[in-house]
Amino acid sequence: MAKLPVPGQPVRGSRSGAPIMALFDLLGRRWAMGVLWTLSEGGAMTFRELQDRCETISPSVLNHRLRELKEAGFVAKSDRGYVPTPLGERIYQQLLPLGATARDWSDALGENRPM
Repeated sequence: MAKLPVPGQPVRGSRSGAPIMALFDLLGRRWAMGVLWTLSEGGAMTFRELQDRCETISPSVLNHRLRELKEAGFVAKSDRGYVPTPLGERIYQQLLPLGATARDWSDALGENRPM
């Protein structure tokens, strides 16, 4: 099991301890961004609701991702279920333009893809 990336310490794929590399390491893990994105768009959710929204995620992967995202300070457990923290919401807001760019990229590839 990979340890939680921490700003200031080297992470997978980089000897740098730059905080951005730790963030990319964590968000690049399977389903990490999807869980944060789903909570940010859907509001508070129980484990089961979140699993249903993420469709193909296994309970063990969801449990692991939630644990990591909570430890990193991006997700918290409230009386209504799991919610993004203010920091998690900030990350989501910063990812939104990237989502739009990804759609543009997908459209461009679809138009220019050789047959």
